[in-house]
Amino acid sequence: MKTKQTFAIKGMHCASCVYTSEKALKAIPGVTDAVVNLATGKATLTTDSMIEKNKIIDAVKSAGYQAMFPSYAKASEGKEETLDDKIKVEKMKELKDLRIKVFVSLFLGGLIVWGSFPGIMDFAPILLRNFYFQFVLATIVQFWAAGDLYRAAISSLKHRTANMDTLVVIGTTVAFLYSIFVTFFPNFFMDLKIEAMPYFDVSTVIIGLILLGRYLEAQAKAGTGEAIKKLIGLQAKTARVIRNKKEIDISINEVIAGDLIRVRPGEKIPVDGVIVEGESAIDESMVTGESMPSSKYKGDTVIGATMNKSGSFVYKATKVGSDTMLSQIIKLVEEAQGSKAPIQRLADVISSYFVPIVIMLAIGTFVGWYVFGTSPVFVHAMLRAIAVLIIACPCAMGLATPTAIMVGTGIGAQHGILIKDAESLETAHKINVIIFDKTGTLTKGKPEITDIVVINKSSISKFFIGKQQTEKNLISSLLSIVASIEKNSEHPLAEAIVNKAKESKLQLVKVSKFKSITGQGVEGIVNGKKVYIGRISKDDSFSQGENLKDQGKTVVYVYIENKLSGLIAIADTIKDSSLEAILSLNRMGIDTVMITGDNEATAKAIGKKLGIKKVLAEVMPQDKEQEVKRFQKEGRIVAMVGDGINDAPALAAADIGIAMGSGTDVAIEAAGITLVNKNLMSVVSAIKLSKQTMKTIRLNLFWAFAYNVVLVPVAMMGLISPILASGAMAFSSISVITNSLLLKRAKI
Repeated sequence: MKTKQTFAIKGMHCASCVYTSEKALKAIPGVTDAVVNLATGKATLTTDSMIEKNKIIDAVKSAGYQAMFPSYAKASEGKEETLDDKIKVEKMKELKDLRIKVFVSLFLGGLIVWGSFPGIMDFAPILLRNFYFQFVLATIVQFWAAGDLYRAAISSLKHRTANMDTLVVIGTTVAFLYSIFVTFFPNFFMDLKIEAMPYFDVSTVIIGLILLGRYLEAQAKAGTGEAIKKLIGLQAKTARVIRNKKEIDISINEVIAGDLIRVRPGEKIPVDGVIVEGESAIDESMVTGESMPSSKYKGDTVIGATMNKSGSFVYKATKVGSDTMLSQIIKLVEEAQGSKAPIQRLADVISSYFVPIVIMLAIGTFVGWYVFGTSPVFVHAMLRAIAVLIIACPCAMGLATPTAIMVGTGIGAQHGILIKDAESLETAHKINVIIFDKTGTLTKGKPEITDIVVINKSSISKFFIGKQQTEKNLISSLLSIVASIEKNSEHPLAEAIVNKAKESKLQLVKVSKFKSITGQGVEGIVNGKKVYIGRISKDDSFSQGENLKDQGKTVVYVYIENKLSGLIAIADTIKDSSLEAILSLNRMGIDTVMITGDNEATAKAIGKKLGIKKVLAEVMPQDKEQEVKRFQKEGRIVAMVGDGINDAPALAAADIGIAMGSGTDVAIEAAGITLVNKNLMSVVSAIKLSKQTMKTIRLNLFWAFAYNVVLVPVAMMGLISPILASGAMAFSSISVITNSLLLKRAKI
C-alpha cells in the first residue's frame, strides 16, 4: 500500500526550484512520486514505505533548500506544532526579514542613484558622489541584503543546477565587480579610453527591486490560501459537555468520543455527533454551501463547526479532532492545493531548460554587443547581458498554475465541492458524458408517500364520527388508519407511511390482532373493523392505481371490511435539485445518462421526468463499471455520479468520479470530487469552476511565456535597462498571482 509524506521546503522562488527539488526527492530509494508546490511551499512524497526524515532532509539540502517537518516545539502547551504552524512562522519571519532588506536596499540604492545618475547627481551631496562611499553602500546591499540569493545560487551551482537566484546573482555580481574595478583602478579604464563610471546603482537597485517583488509576491500568495484559513477559523473553541451529571465548559481539544454535549441557540456545534435529546434547525452553509437551515431531530447527525439557529439539544460526540468532517475537508483541500495539474508539469519541464538557455543567451548577447556594439563596447555588452539575465527569471511560470489551483479548490470547498486533486479540477471541464446513479443520487434514496387516494368514503368516515367529510379529513383518516397498523411492520414502505403520519402530526390508534402476511401485506383490527393493506384483490380493479404504477410508483391498497377503500402510492422521490441540474447539463451540451438496477418501467418514468436522454435499467452493481468503460471506448470523457459501495468501481473507472457527501466512505474514497452539500447543482458548479480555473491558468501561462518570449529579445537588443528589467520581472509574478485571485469573483 502506498503512503504519503508531506513536509515543507524553504527557499524556493521559481519553477526551476520546483523541478530541481522534485528531481532530488525522486532519487530517494522507495519514492515512487514527488510533487512540490511553489505556492504552498509544500512537498508530498508517494512512497512504498515511510522514508526516514534524515534522508528527505539530505535530499532537499542537496538541491540547495531546507526541509521542514512538524515538531513538538510547543511543549509547554503539550501540543504538536503542525506543518502549517511551522510554515506560518517561517513566512512571518521571511516577510519581516524581507521588509527590512527591501527598505535598506532601496534606500541605499536611491542614495547611490542620486549620487551617480546624470542630471540629478549635480544636486547630490559630495559624499554621495564619492565612488568609495558608493562602494560601501553597495557592498551592504550586495552581501547582506542579497545574502540568501547568494547562498541559494552557490548551493544550486554545487549540484550543477541553475535557478532564478543564479540569474540574479550572476547579473548583479558582474555589475558589482565591474564597478569595483572602475572605483579602485580607474586609470586602467582611462588608458582604454573607457569612461571610469561605476554601476553600483544597477546592482543595488536590481537587488532592491527583486526583494520588493518577492515581498509583494509573498503577501499576494498569502491571499491564495484564504480558504484554508476560513475553514480552520470555523472551528468552535469550547464545548459544553455533560460529565457526572454536571455541565462544564472545556476546550474543544479535550472533547472525547462518547461525550454528551449541550448546544444552545446561536452556538457553534463543537464536533461531529448524533442528537440524543431535543431538536433544532442548523445552518450548515459553512461546510455544505447550502443557504437554508437544516431541520434536525433525535437520531440525526450534526457536523462540527456548523451553527445552531433555534432549539437547544444534547448530542453524543462520535468524531473528534482530526476525524471530524471539517478536519477531513481541510485535509482534502490542503492535499488538492498541494497536488499538480498535468498542465503544470509542462511548465516545470520547460523552466528546467529555460535557465541554462537564458545563461547562454546572456553570454551570446555580451559577445554580440562586444564585437558589434558601440563604444564603450564592454560597458554596453555587460549591461545588455545583465538585462537578459534579470528579465528572464521564470518566477511567473512557476506561480501560474499552483496559485490558480489553490484559489479554485478553495472556492470549491466554500461551495460544498471537495476536489481531491488538481488533475480532477483540470479534467472536469472536458467532461461530455455524465452517468448518474439513480437511488440516493438523483432520488432521495428513501421511499416517500406521493399519492393518497380515497376510493370508498363511507368506509373511512365510519372510523371518525363527528368530523366533516372533507377530502382533506378523509385522506388524513385513511393515513392514520394505515399508519397505526404499519407501525408494527419493519418493511421500508411501512416506515414511509409512518413517517408521513408523524410529519402530518396525526393521532395513531390502537391496533389488535396485527398480522404480517409474507409477500401479501399486513392486517389488523382497528375500532372492531378488519383492515388489510397490501396487494389488490383479483376481484377488484382500479385504473388510477395502474396509472400510478406506470409512473414508477409502488401502490398499496387499503381494504376495510373486505371493501377496497383507498390506496397509497409510494416512491423514491426525485431530489429538488435533480431536474435543474439535468436541464443545466443538457444546455451545456453534456450528455446525461441514468444507470439503475430498477426495472425498465420505473427507470424510464424517472428519466422522462428529469429529461435524461439515455436510461440504463436493470444494470447489476458489478456491471456499472463496464458501462462507464463502454462510453470511454467511444472516446468520451466520462464522469460518474454515485453514492453507494456498489458505485465505487464505476467512480474509480470514470475519468472523474463524483461522490455524494451523504454516500459511503468507500464511494467518497474512489471519487475525485465529493459533493458535501448533496445538491446536484454542485455538479454543474464543479464543471463551471473547472472551466474558470483552466481559463485563469491558460491566461497566466500565456502572460508568463509571452513576457519572456517578448522581453528577452528586447533586452538582447538593448532596449531595456537592467533596472527596468528587474521591475518588470517583479511585476510579472505579481500580475500572475493577482489574476489568480480574480478567480474568486467567478460565478459558479
